[in-house]
Amino acid sequence: MSNLEKYNQAFVQAFGVSEDAVEALEYQSITEWDSVGHMGLIAELEDAFDIMMETEDIIEFSSYAEGKNILKKYDVTI
Repeated sequence: MSNLEKYNQAFVQAFGVSEDAVEALEYQSITEWDSVGHMGLIAELEDAFDIMMETEDIIEFSSYAEGKNILKKYDVTI
């Protein structure tokens, strides 16, 4: 599975959305992406990429697109 597939799958698992919908997602753009859902997404990503994100990065993770930039700091290229 590619990093892009893992990344997309984390959103699918955390929010129960289709893979076609993930690219448009932003924090609180759907009811599932609230503060609890946000931490679920972070947990999915940390498990998928075997990383531990810093608090600042968790807070700044505000959209699908921004998440790609943040993961670069952890040597995860998507």
